[in-house]
Amino acid sequence: MARVRRFFLWLVGVLVLLVVALALFLWLFNWNVLKPTINEQVSAALDRPFAIEGDLSVAWRREPESNGWRAWVPWPHIAAEQLLLGNPDWAEGDTFVSLQRAELRLGLLPLLAKTVTIPRIDVQGPVVNIQRLEDGRNNWAFDLGAEEEDPAEQSEPWVLDIGTIGFDQGQISIDDAVSKLQLELEVEPLGEPIAFSDIVGDTEQPATAAPQNYAFAWRAQGRYQQQAVEGQGKIGGLLALQDATLPFPLEADVRAGSTRIRLAGTLTDPLNLGALDLQLRLSGTSLGNLYPLTGVTLPDSPPYSTDGRLTAQLQNEEGATYRYQDFNGRIGDSDIHGDLTYMAGEPRPKLSGEVVSRQLLFTDLAPLIGADSNAEKEARGSDTRQPADKVLPVEEFRTERWRAMDADVRVRGQRIVHSEKLPITDLDAHVVLDDGHLHLSPLKFGIAGGTLNAEIELNGTNTPLQGRANLKARGFRLKELAPSFAPMQTSLGELNGDAELRGSGNSVAALLGSADGTVRMVINDGTVSRGLMEIAGLNVGNYVMGKLFGDEDVQINCAVADLALDDGLMSTPLFVLDTENALIEIDGTVNFASEELDLDIAPSSKGMRIISLRSPLYVQGTFSEPSPGVHAGPLALRGVGALALGALAPPAALLALIAPSGEQANQCGAFLQQMRAE
Repeated sequence: MARVRRFFLWLVGVLVLLVVALALFLWLFNWNVLKPTINEQVSAALDRPFAIEGDLSVAWRREPESNGWRAWVPWPHIAAEQLLLGNPDWAEGDTFVSLQRAELRLGLLPLLAKTVTIPRIDVQGPVVNIQRLEDGRNNWAFDLGAEEEDPAEQSEPWVLDIGTIGFDQGQISIDDAVSKLQLELEVEPLGEPIAFSDIVGDTEQPATAAPQNYAFAWRAQGRYQQQAVEGQGKIGGLLALQDATLPFPLEADVRAGSTRIRLAGTLTDPLNLGALDLQLRLSGTSLGNLYPLTGVTLPDSPPYSTDGRLTAQLQNEEGATYRYQDFNGRIGDSDIHGDLTYMAGEPRPKLSGEVVSRQLLFTDLAPLIGADSNAEKEARGSDTRQPADKVLPVEEFRTERWRAMDADVRVRGQRIVHSEKLPITDLDAHVVLDDGHLHLSPLKFGIAGGTLNAEIELNGTNTPLQGRANLKARGFRLKELAPSFAPMQTSLGELNGDAELRGSGNSVAALLGSADGTVRMVINDGTVSRGLMEIAGLNVGNYVMGKLFGDEDVQINCAVADLALDDGLMSTPLFVLDTENALIEIDGTVNFASEELDLDIAPSSKGMRIISLRSPLYVQGTFSEPSPGVHAGPLALRGVGALALGALAPPAALLALIAPSGEQANQCGAFLQQMRAE
């Protein structure tokens, strides 16, 4: 019995000595001797050069956070200095990640359950160099060389459980050829965490998923899509990166070229890009400048700003879906409001929704067709300049962007401000973009008590662009067309017209310069004078009215026009004004390709009434510098010879444009019937 007792005492003593010896070994062991082996094994596993170039040490300390007997179990605290992880051989530069120092705590007991528990990792001086080539190769993906195992031989996998990751100031360089992003980023801890509500305000968040505080500040500068980019902001702690249910806070103020993007909110499940919920503010010199940044095809515009809520479901099976909700803002001097949805699906992304303006300035629509000034073009970043001798806009449509996405958007303007001289009451447009085909149907304006309805189709898949437009003007009340012109206020007449045009070309000038089609117009029972021409800003009309009638107001019984366009050259098969004093015929051509005028205006007195001028007039020159004058002698009108109504028989289509003129008899009906009868 004594022998057995001595054996057990000896065994316990040996075990104690072994534990003490192991503890002394672990305590005193120079871990640096293992660095070559560790470097070699990690390099082979990652297929990348890896090296611990500084000191490697292990300190054994108890964890104050542990309870019970676990509080007496020491944990290894591993520290390494000057760590380097290399790049693949195709990447530029030798180093992917470098750390001045890394320290972590490793739980030993969880290893028995195949769990690597690291409650905290602290790194100092991290420098990361991220690269991706155009073919998709990147330096952050690792080929660990794992071989497929027989299912029967597969064992329970190891689990990595990492808690908090802390670091001081870090630097990240990004060179992504796919997204055309080159960025230098600095990240550093905030002195004190900032509450989410202090930046975003009180928001409705699920009680179980309150966003964490902002913990880090960042600054960045570089280039994106060939535009200079700089910005700053804040993000949350890295703990939320591992918890898909914990919203990760974001805050950013970024400038890219002339565009400014400000956002604050959350990203859910950031490692898998789950969802976004942000308050988003956008501003810039032109909406068109958002295309290289976002891929969303928007028209050119005056300077703009918007503010709204952006939510996104980034993992939808149909494609990531973004919603810009309840946004408000301005484009130029016009207000805008609405909701838009962008779905990144196949075969193309699609933008849909509705935009409303309570007061829309007509001049803010000018950039849509390149009709803004050269100074405004320069401000919004356009390289095109309108030549001084050209009136029709020459800036080309960006049809290469039209096939980047589809669109179905309703645009409404509740009140249109053009000027006090031309009242436009409202706008209603349905914009549909489908695989490069742009449709505006309907495109409707309310003007002077009447309507202008248009259907416009532009086929951007052809080179040059193919365009078609059908326009119908109905019920324009003449007195409302010139509300500040007193003599017109007694007029009960109307203007009606139709136009059908087809052309090709990538600008308004090119489309009209190649246009084929017809323009028909009827005006009945109006008043005209030099004063009205001055109000309308028509200097040529002012000159003509002065030569024909002096300073008198002249009653128009009827004006009819049947104009034909052939390859941009407009001729005047019929263009006649019947006034109380004279019958006036306009004959000649308007060349939209060269912007040249060649018109003759021949008056014929009625009975004993004498008008100011018996000789015919002409209007020549260009759109930008028209040159009116008086022919030296009588003129034989081209194709007519003498003004005879029978020689100017109107087409039946003009008769359909005649509208009742209120209490007075409509003189256009009788006038056109007389022309057809003679």
